[in-house]
Amino acid sequence: MLSSNHKLAASLYATMSITFWGVSFVSTKAVLDKLDPFTLLVIRFGIGALFLLCLLLLLREKLKISPVYIPHLIVLGILGVFIHQVIQASALLTIDASSAGWMISLSPIFTVILSMIFLNERMTILKAIGMILALFGVLMITTGGSDKTFEPALNIGYLLMLLSTLNWAVYSVLLKKLNIPLSPLVITFYMSLLGFVLTIPFLIRNKGWEAISHLQAGEWAHLLFLGVFVSGVAYWYWAKALHVLEASQVSVFLYLEPVATLIAAVLLLNEKIILISVVGGIIIIIGVIFVNGQFERLYGFFFSKKYK
Repeated sequence: MLSSNHKLAASLYATMSITFWGVSFVSTKAVLDKLDPFTLLVIRFGIGALFLLCLLLLLREKLKISPVYIPHLIVLGILGVFIHQVIQASALLTIDASSAGWMISLSPIFTVILSMIFLNERMTILKAIGMILALFGVLMITTGGSDKTFEPALNIGYLLMLLSTLNWAVYSVLLKKLNIPLSPLVITFYMSLLGFVLTIPFLIRNKGWEAISHLQAGEWAHLLFLGVFVSGVAYWYWAKALHVLEASQVSVFLYLEPVATLIAAVLLLNEKIILISVVGGIIIIIGVIFVNGQFERLYGFFFSKKYK
């Protein structure tokens, strides 16, 4: 049984991770005018891996790992770091940061679908209603840029974000299921290092170093934030939260991510708040809560001392 202090700490870790990830859409969007997605990710993963290595050395954490777990780390790194970030950066070339933030909240629905397929969980009426609501919310967001109401303004960016939510659900389930006996900080370091190594060939192919020289101070600030807080601290804290709480409990915090993205997009990118997109995002979140059967869980998690 978890103590209230452990659960509170895990909740704070998850909240900070989600906040950093929510703002990451804005920082990524801010530098994509100068850098292609792969060059951006090379710099981001490089900064993140260097920061985590310094932190590991400062805390005197052991970097040695058993060969048995190397394949696990490779799979997690490819799914949760390399593929996930490439998909999201590519999506942000064609859609707003706020729209991307709303759509990432679909991830818990894919977690439930995977549980139905692989864990034989049953479909219920509430889950079906929730999925319909969430899909309706996505439709509202994708029509936000269209001149005619409910005429889909779909493009590759929205499809990539849907794929990103599915990929993240797989990553979160695997991270919990594999239960690698290493500290979250060590796991995060190796995944960030793997992301850096995997993106270097694309940097060479695209001659990305030519664009780096044109970056200004503000864009370097966004890259430092992405490297240190998003690729480093956020992944570390997410792993720490999953170490204490169930994957379904941690997924509750994904509801906060689009809110962080929306606020940051308005403040930093001067994006306009499109009412239909906000309403669609709220409908997605309500649908996800239905799918996960988490009305009581949400209330108990945050307000009830008796909830365990």
